[in-house]
Amino acid sequence: MPAPPDNPEWLRSLAPRLQQQLTFLTAIDALKTIDRATRISNNSRRENSAEHSWHLTLFARILHEYANQPVDVERVIMMLMVHDIVEIDAGDEPIHGQQNPDQAAIEQAAANRLFGLLPDDQADALGAVWQEFEQAQTADAQFAKAVDRLQPVMLNMLTQGGTWIDYDVSLNQLVSRTSKIGIGSDTLWAAANAMFNEALEHGWLQKSTPAG
Repeated sequence: MPAPPDNPEWLRSLAPRLQQQLTFLTAIDALKTIDRATRISNNSRRENSAEHSWHLTLFARILHEYANQPVDVERVIMMLMVHDIVEIDAGDEPIHGQQNPDQAAIEQAAANRLFGLLPDDQADALGAVWQEFEQAQTADAQFAKAVDRLQPVMLNMLTQGGTWIDYDVSLNQLVSRTSKIGIGSDTLWAAANAMFNEALEHGWLQKSTPAG
C-alpha cells in the first residue's frame, strides 16, 4: 500500500495552527511501530512504545497515592504520555542492553524535531515536560520515573523472567538499574524488591553479575 502524501490537500486547506497540530499528531502515530524489549503479559509478543506509554498513564493514575511526596498526577500523566515520543527517531534503548553514549544527544535532537512540529507555545510546553522527566529533579518527575521502571518489572515477572533471562541480568544489576523506583516511592520500591526476591527463587535472575 503506498504511503499517504506528506502534505495532503485536505491538510493544506486548514488554518496554520491546526495544520501544525495535526501534523504532530500524525507523526507520533509512528510510536506504535517502535518495539520494546519487554514482552506483554501473555508472552505472545513484545510491547510497543505507545502501549508502554498508555500503560504507564494508568499506573500513575492508580498508584499516585504511594508517591513519596505529593504530586500533580495530571502533570505526571502528561510526562508519561510524551516521555518516549523521541523513540520515533532515536529508537528504544533497552535498560539491560548495550548503552549508546550518544543516546542523550540523539534523543534531544528527536525532541527538537518532533515537538517542533507543533505551534511554538505547545512545542515549548511539551518540550519542558519532556526535559523535566529526563532530569528527574521534581517530585512529579521522580514518581513518573518510578512507574516507568516498575511496569517492566511486573511484565518480566508475568513472563517468567522475560528480558532478565534474555540479557542474563543479575539481582545487583537489576537493583542498580531500577533504583529510581525508590526515589519516587518507597512503597513501590518495596513491591519491586518482593518481585526481585521471587524472581531469584525461580532462577529468573542471576545471583551475581555474570563473569566477563
